[in-house]
Amino acid sequence: MTALRVAIVGFGKIARDQHIPAIGATDGVKLAAIASRNASLPGLPHFSTLEELLRDGPPIDAVALCTPPQVRRAQAAAAIAAGKHVMLEKPPGASVSELDPLIALAARSGRTLFATWHSRFAPAVEPARRWLTPRRIASVSISWKEDVRVWHPGQSWIWEPGGLGVFDPGINALSILTRILPQPLFVTAAELYFPANREAPIAARLSLADAAGLPIDAAFDFRQTGPQSWDIRVETDAGPLELSGGGARLVAGGEVLVDAAETEYRGLYGRFVELTATEASDVDLTPLRLVADAFMLGRRQIVEAFED
Repeated sequence: MTALRVAIVGFGKIARDQHIPAIGATDGVKLAAIASRNASLPGLPHFSTLEELLRDGPPIDAVALCTPPQVRRAQAAAAIAAGKHVMLEKPPGASVSELDPLIALAARSGRTLFATWHSRFAPAVEPARRWLTPRRIASVSISWKEDVRVWHPGQSWIWEPGGLGVFDPGINALSILTRILPQPLFVTAAELYFPANREAPIAARLSLADAAGLPIDAAFDFRQTGPQSWDIRVETDAGPLELSGGGARLVAGGEVLVDAAETEYRGLYGRFVELTATEASDVDLTPLRLVADAFMLGRRQIVEAFED
């Protein structure tokens, strides 16, 4: 089988830390080029922009867009129009409605559009979903708290409109939640905490439910120092289920069921290879819709200014 030739567009922290190792460890895919204004990789063709890559670059089959979400729609449209498959880093865009034309364009063009939710590929997520399937769920609580200075250093785009602020990591929790719970969810209330000098929230509290009234409480915070938390706890009739480490560890019914190393992005690229082989798309906008609803329903609170 000929390997899928992928170019990474936007060569920042997530591309270096996750995409490069995952491509190297996944069968059926190889890195062919980099497009980035500020960074390159020795031994690979490098271009300043996607436009230069598409015009002057080597033959490629697909692009992985690791740029800020505010610019991904236009980049994805250009890549699909040029006959390339597209992988979108999360969140897939700066708004919900801008994705529908891309989905339609990919379908008309016979190209793959893959909106990635990497946390769904964490090793404990599918076992958690299977464990919960036959159980009665009483409540859910989420604690997703990290230090933005550690995980997003110097990323000013995250504080701009469309950058999502604390929902950039918080959407990972929502992507897991909407995978492991059996019923559709919706936001019932939200408190959003905006620094006085920023356009996106630094913390948030959400209340969610399903049609049966399942109570779900979620706390997101970018100001966490010391131990970081990426945890989901589900109370059931068979005892609690605890997903921790962003989905790396699962304890259910008092038993450790999964405690494994991170392989999320290898899963993403394996899925991308599968999708492109049949020119199928995978674009689930559910987590992004929940974030959009949080902004619509959220009470805005102003907190002290934040400086990176």
